[in-house]
Amino acid sequence: MPVRLIAMDIDGTLLDSRHELPAANREAIVEAHARGIEIMLVTGRRFDFAKLISGQLPCELTLVVNNGAMIKSKAGETHLRHLLPRTLAREVLAATADFRSGAAVVFDRVRERQLVFERIDWNDPVSGGYYQRNREFIAECVPLENSLDEDPIQVMFVGSVARMRAAHSNLKSMAHVNDFSTALTEYEQRDLSILDVIQRGCSKGAALAEWARQRGIRREEVMAIGDNWNDRDMLEFAGMPVLMGNSAAELKSLGWTVTLSNDDAGVAAAIRAHAFDEAVKS
Repeated sequence: MPVRLIAMDIDGTLLDSRHELPAANREAIVEAHARGIEIMLVTGRRFDFAKLISGQLPCELTLVVNNGAMIKSKAGETHLRHLLPRTLAREVLAATADFRSGAAVVFDRVRERQLVFERIDWNDPVSGGYYQRNREFIAECVPLENSLDEDPIQVMFVGSVARMRAAHSNLKSMAHVNDFSTALTEYEQRDLSILDVIQRGCSKGAALAEWARQRGIRREEVMAIGDNWNDRDMLEFAGMPVLMGNSAAELKSLGWTVTLSNDDAGVAAAIRAHAFDEAVKS
């Protein structure tokens, strides 16, 4: 069956380990679009942080951001938005007080105060670079709960893999655990993990399924490419799931097709091997 939609993760998938977009990936994506295939970037990033990458692709595309909480056009038009109730966000923060140093509340705002932290260490060896790149979007608020004057998109935690697994365990023990969803992204080689708390039912896969349904595209016509745990349900939805060569061994054990690594332009290799032969001609 021809591929009509290609959905791909950004970090660890589309970008190489230097966080750069390989020319081969750009060329394959542009060619896919020219052949009539829809392009979708599906990421845990906020829209403004994902826009830095989408702007490097000279073709129309759609973005699923915040791990499925929002769908936007390349120009920033909102197609879908699921916010986390602020009362629930307060409960999440109360249940994770031991992890406050790596916590942030993320809002759907034009620029200022999109991300609010309790305290920011601009020289942090792990997160300092991220803070610097997003300086115009972030702010501090003590206590963090006081930032919740409107419903946020998510509550986000950043830390070591072990620490974020412990935070995830804390969340799973909450009385209202079924009222929200979580997305865990792990980079074990860097000992870095990101844990997002979003509205119930939100995920990359759920957003992809909703978009495909709106566009009249069957799951058998969807190709998805990812590398991490938060990509799993997106890959499960797609008729053609492809894992990156740099994915965790546990994900590879699920039996999906594996392409080259992100440092070897695995996205381009996957598109050329699995989408072009059956692509819809424009």
